[in-house]
Amino acid sequence: MDELNRSLSRPARLLAFTLIATASQAALAAVGAEEAARLKTDLTPFGAERAGNKDGSIPAWSGGYSTPLPGFKNGGRRGDPFAAEKPLFSITADTLAQHAGKLTDGTQALLKKYPKTFRVDVYKTHRSAAAPQWVYDNTARNAASAKLEGEVVKGAFGGIPFPIPKTAKEIVANHELHWRGEGWQADFRGYLGTASGQRVLSVEAIGDFQMPYYAQGQADKFNGDYWMIRLVNSNPPVRAGEAITGRLNLDQDKSGTWVYLTGQRRVRKLPNACCDTPTPASGGVASFDEVDVIGGRTDRFDWSIVGKQEMLIPYNSNRLHTPAKDSEVLLANHLNPDHVRWELHRVWVIEAKLKAGQRHQAPRGRYYCDEDSWVCVLGDRWDANGQLWKTLWAHPVVMPDLPATTPQQQWGFNDLLSGAWYASGVVNERPQHYKIAPRRPDSHFTPDAMAGEGVR
Repeated sequence: MDELNRSLSRPARLLAFTLIATASQAALAAVGAEEAARLKTDLTPFGAERAGNKDGSIPAWSGGYSTPLPGFKNGGRRGDPFAAEKPLFSITADTLAQHAGKLTDGTQALLKKYPKTFRVDVYKTHRSAAAPQWVYDNTARNAASAKLEGEVVKGAFGGIPFPIPKTAKEIVANHELHWRGEGWQADFRGYLGTASGQRVLSVEAIGDFQMPYYAQGQADKFNGDYWMIRLVNSNPPVRAGEAITGRLNLDQDKSGTWVYLTGQRRVRKLPNACCDTPTPASGGVASFDEVDVIGGRTDRFDWSIVGKQEMLIPYNSNRLHTPAKDSEVLLANHLNPDHVRWELHRVWVIEAKLKAGQRHQAPRGRYYCDEDSWVCVLGDRWDANGQLWKTLWAHPVVMPDLPATTPQQQWGFNDLLSGAWYASGVVNERPQHYKIAPRRPDSHFTPDAMAGEGVR
């Protein structure tokens, strides 16, 4: 650079520096206009491959599933549009070797650990993921404008930020910002399963959720708070009246979480609501960054793309919510395979390895993110001794009323070492399933609002 300064005149130097700066900015942008145009040709509006695979076991994407479910009313119980379908085949511990290449390490471990009760029922693949046209339009704009500055997404709003990702962190951002509506309400339970086969209710709550990132036509008002939650517990009795409010910001240093504890009758800010800190809603058994398989800060890890693979994953999981009793879907050590639907889909496989000088209970993780919806559906975590420790899962549900294919707060994990497990988003005995709700004022998602409504 000093040689450049000496050899060029002042106008030439200014031009050179301008060109260098322009090139640097271009390097930060996700893709150019020509590549972004693929979202209207060989790629779906969200960036997945439109074509099916060679043998037809994964069909071409034809717009997703938007046919109204018969009899469904917003807030009611969603039916299963594929209820009449039967499994193409089932994978058990005895047949695992034939299908190992399409199963995650965690799924294989469950088959081996629970050979008499766990299996994988594989159904016909339906590429049901869909979104409103305005979300597709925003995604196309994001493709050419979105960038990562460190850990912060810039230049994106109202759609998938990186439909043609170049890095693993961009894939994580797509998952965090995947389309699931602007506002909704969920009435659900969470259960902790013990190694001995007992089930303990950890939470029964109604939650208000909101994504200002998807506030249509309000890009100019977006302040970076992309996700908000207000959760009030009604059960178990020892936790009735507890509440939590959280706001996640694209700048992770600006995120905040507050809890209201009835015993203290006051609101407190959680000092470290991220990473491997236990979550209150799970009774302390799950960490913040295990919610929805991946959550929270990304800066403690080095991330890499392993590649795109065809994998068997939970998908179109409406049948999981159709039984009338929670006990019908919760066995002693895992979800009831009778009600879990697996399909073959293309997924992005990404890995996270702990940076030098950082700490985390799980220094290595591998995650599987559906190319159609950008939901990271499965994840595996290894402990400090290199042992496969936890397998994480979420169950995307087809919701043509949005339209979207996304988990309804339905996620959980199996601890492969201790035998304990956790299931959130259990709605079988609840009258309401993922009610699409009008936008609430942002003030609803504040510690002051929670304190004002606290139980005294």
